[in-house]
Amino acid sequence: MMEIKEFLEKLSSDTPTPGGGSASALAGAISASLVEMVAGLSEKKGKLPLQELKEIRRKASTLRRRLLRAVDEDARYYEEVIKAFRLPKDTETQQSYRSKRIQRAYEKATVIPQSVCENALKLLEYSRSLTLKGNPNAVSDIKVAGYLADAAFKGGLENIEINLQSIEDRTFVQKMRLLIKRLKKQRNAIFGQSA
Repeated sequence: MMEIKEFLEKLSSDTPTPGGGSASALAGAISASLVEMVAGLSEKKGKLPLQELKEIRRKASTLRRRLLRAVDEDARYYEEVIKAFRLPKDTETQQSYRSKRIQRAYEKATVIPQSVCENALKLLEYSRSLTLKGNPNAVSDIKVAGYLADAAFKGGLENIEINLQSIEDRTFVQKMRLLIKRLKKQRNAIFGQSA
């Protein structure tokens, strides 16, 4: 994972990667760090059992590392799409091969945003628990963790959606649309909203 300053400079450049998918993953990683912090601060001043707080900290630490890796992985997967578009297309064989590579690359580009969404949902659950029963002095920190997790979740969904627009395999698209529906339902359930 590149340094934050370097990442932000690359993000602000006029190249397609890193982009919104990487930014979403980073928002999730920052959320996980805050969850870890508040779980630690809640060990002496909170209403959750100590063992549960330690478990939240352990899981949030795993999610932080996973989401940090996703920052680079998302950019790398989308670079495969760009490479596929640059393949030669002079002959029918080249056109066919190029088209298949583009389709495969777009399908692969949905993998990391899906993972970001699933990890962000877990962070939303931890944020909710700690908002209600964590250290009351750290309530603003855990609310920020929740906002960042929700941003990561929504960003992940946007990246899945935009890649689906270019995918021709209807079965794959339908499967992903059902997944999106399920993920949104899970997110809404955490907030006590109807789908």
